Amino acid sequence: MSYELLFNKAADLIAQADALVICAGAGMGVDSGLPDFRGNEGFWHAYPALARAQLDFADVANPRAFEKDTALAWGFYGHRLDLYRHTVPHNGFNILRKWSETLAQEAWVFTSNIDGQFQKAGFTEAHIHECHGSIHYLQCLTDCGSGIWSASDFIPEVDEQNCLLLNAAPRCQQCGSIARPNILMFGDWRWLHERMQEQRRREKAWFQRFAKKSGTLLVIELGAGTSIPTVRHFSERVSVEFDARIIRINTREFQVPSAQDLGIPMGSLEALQRIDDALSALCT
Repeated sequence: MSYELLFNKAADLIAQADALVICAGAGMGVDSGLPDFRGNEGFWHAYPALARAQLDFADVANPRAFEKDTALAWGFYGHRLDLYRHTVPHNGFNILRKWSETLAQEAWVFTSNIDGQFQKAGFTEAHIHECHGSIHYLQCLTDCGSGIWSASDFIPEVDEQNCLLLNAAPRCQQCGSIARPNILMFGDWRWLHERMQEQRRREKAWFQRFAKKSGTLLVIELGAGTSIPTVRHFSERVSVEFDARIIRINTREFQVPSAQDLGIPMGSLEALQRIDDALSALCT
């Protein structure tokens, strides 16, 4: 199937939809300039100090790293926090928001990304499920019962050459222990998921409202691979439960579960722009 035919079919599906479920993985942020951590090569390219130390993503993205070397762990996450605060979401986010605002029910967003880019792009906070948490919130490294709080007061100063935090690490407001990001890490048994659970509760209510209307639901999945398949499993589960078609946009893993779905082997931004062009032509 030619690209033009793919874009036209995708535009037809969007034009027929009453609601969108947007499912986004790490590939969604690449066009905004965010690093791709696919494999050690991509991770070490972004963090050469960790390459020199032969530390991979799992070595630093776990709670034990904060206990073992707080400056290194917060050097990594502090850099990411600052990066995400200053990153401008690419135009694909705006295209998705524009589509959702024309539909009978505003879109639901399900994402494994911890960067807060959907909120920054203007999506409604109450319609976002961040299944792995958010770097913009903190929790205590110990299980002291202090809960979750905003990271907005923490301004990291990072030596990027050595991936080390230069200023004081954030601390728990209750017990004074080191604080960590409120995100699900590897081997993480102390992740506080209350904020995510509230998002899940709102998600359930969103789908219940949609089910009462008996409309057409469309899933648009972007940059979600199979190495950590949380997003992909969610989009396929929604597809089965609501008889929804999937538009899967992925540069490498674009295969789809049924012939009625569309797999587009392309980056998120380019694919969304081309589909938007086809949709504009369809509506004129």
